[in-house]
Amino acid sequence: ISKVSATQIVDGREVPAAGQLLYRGIPIEQLVQGFITHDRFGFEEIVYLLLMGHLPKADQLAQFKGLLTDYQELPNHFNSGVIMKMPSDNIMNTMAKCVLALHAYDPKPDDTSLPNVMRQCIQLVSQFPSLAVFGYQASMYFRNDRSMFIQKPDPKLSIAENILYMMRPDGKYTRLEAKLLDLCLVLHAEHGGGNNSAFACRVLSSSGTDIYSSIAAAVGSLKGPRHGGANSKVMDMMDDIKTHVRDWGSEGEITQYLTKLLDKEAFDRSGLIYGLGHAVYTRSDPRCEVFRDYVHRLAGEKGLEQELALYSNVERIVKQLLMERRHKDAISTNIDFYSGFVYEMLGLP
Repeated sequence: ISKVSATQIVDGREVPAAGQLLYRGIPIEQLVQGFITHDRFGFEEIVYLLLMGHLPKADQLAQFKGLLTDYQELPNHFNSGVIMKMPSDNIMNTMAKCVLALHAYDPKPDDTSLPNVMRQCIQLVSQFPSLAVFGYQASMYFRNDRSMFIQKPDPKLSIAENILYMMRPDGKYTRLEAKLLDLCLVLHAEHGGGNNSAFACRVLSSSGTDIYSSIAAAVGSLKGPRHGGANSKVMDMMDDIKTHVRDWGSEGEITQYLTKLLDKEAFDRSGLIYGLGHAVYTRSDPRCEVFRDYVHRLAGEKGLEQELALYSNVERIVKQLLMERRHKDAISTNIDFYSGFVYEMLGLP
């Protein structure tokens, strides 16, 4: 379904190479270029590709989008009966709870035949935006004493657009904001099948259990800071850097503080620079390479060029420091280094 590659064979030896990510055998760069060139949202067709095994024709995509729209609505009283009751302070726990609760609303929850599981998958993909946004709104209201805004998804909008539309009280967003969120969804849709959350899902599904149990387990795995929660660690680290580096444009001051981080003398004293380095990719993370230009464009739209420059300087200086310390492995910047910054710019939890 998805393949990750970061090495090549040279003279009979495996050596580091530019990273590759393929969905159903198609490079991610080619897929992204396809819908960017035609100025359309791509996540829905990527979901189709991953589920069905081939890119959809125009009529197939239209029919598929129609299915997603039909499944957008949550079951009657689900919001008040499940989401609003005891909302967690962590959105991932809320979503895992909601996924498990959907089992009770499914007329055939334990039917693991392929047609039924496909129906359940499409339904979950369509309902996840509402689960996330409504869960966040409930948490803000009950735990943080903030106003709560519940807007149902608009059937005319893409999934990325609907997330922004439902999150914001005025329902407004720019085209660039929606396009970048759509790109985030595409780049995070699959990653080789062997990552922690996908593996957790496969472990449970191999027992013959229902899809709701399998997906809830995957959500629980994705919450972990060594997996999906990695961008949160990047954000925490960058907040710490902003606090201790007074002049964000000073290479010397940044270098001095990053040296403390590497020497386990600052932040969480782990010696790690979060968002740099990857378990598989060596020379480059193709997701980050695709992502980077759009991050710069959104930062420009938001007037956050100075903050983005700090990210870029940290990225460059860390790699220099590691080379000076004769770090043997190639260091790639993975997508988590910038994705948290993007979600912050978009006002997403």
